[in-house]
Amino acid sequence: MLPPFSLALALVLGTTQLLRAEPVKPIKVLIVSGGCCHDYARQREILETGLKARIHVQVTQLFHDPKAGERATRPALPIYGNPRYADGYDVVIHNECAADEDSPAVLDAVLAPHRQGTPGVNLHCAMHSYRSGDWKRPVRAGDSNARWFEYTGIQSSGHGPQSPIRLAASPAGHTIAMGFESFNTADEELYNNLTSFDVIPVLVGMQPMARNAADRTRTANVAWVHHYGPRQTKVFSMTLAHNEAGMADPQGCRTKSR
Repeated sequence: MLPPFSLALALVLGTTQLLRAEPVKPIKVLIVSGGCCHDYARQREILETGLKARIHVQVTQLFHDPKAGERATRPALPIYGNPRYADGYDVVIHNECAADEDSPAVLDAVLAPHRQGTPGVNLHCAMHSYRSGDWKRPVRAGDSNARWFEYTGIQSSGHGPQSPIRLAASPAGHTIAMGFESFNTADEELYNNLTSFDVIPVLVGMQPMARNAADRTRTANVAWVHHYGPRQTKVFSMTLAHNEAGMADPQGCRTKSR
């Protein structure tokens, strides 16, 4: 039984090996993590361990732990100012939380590899990073503050309380979710969906134990895929992974026998 993020990541990253000639080389994965609100020192270990246990990967970590006095919502990630930070990698996993980082120059560098075709995977607070302008209102394609959301695929401005999410395969259907059986996660945050940029939903969720009755039936996309930019770069995003216990849960994802 694989945690949902591990199952999805393994399937998404593993598909690149289908295009490789024998002998199969490891997928070169770059994990970017750091910032506020989460134990990224622990999360980066969970991600690397989980991926290596499931697929043939070579993992490199770029991690920044905000120091005393540093504004954690604007972490000085080592990818800033370096548009070639992903050179030589097959995929970049963004697991950072840079909620108040609004510099256009920083965003230019972060997006540069993906605009050139390097696939991206985005987890949890990555969806709430690099926000600028009035990001609480729906943006439109081409808006100056829409660039990061156009990359992730969905604009999210907030989330519900920490409580279990009832996960289900999206009615749209996707091979990543083949055989997926609905279940309740550990305490998680259900991110809202303000604007969508031609995504294909993979998993949807609701919080049946939310405090407000209206929130108990509200559904949001939890995982999705889409193509980004002029190179039609492959991107996978998932809003789970707030808590380390949920990331490491060994009984997380249940699939039917097939």
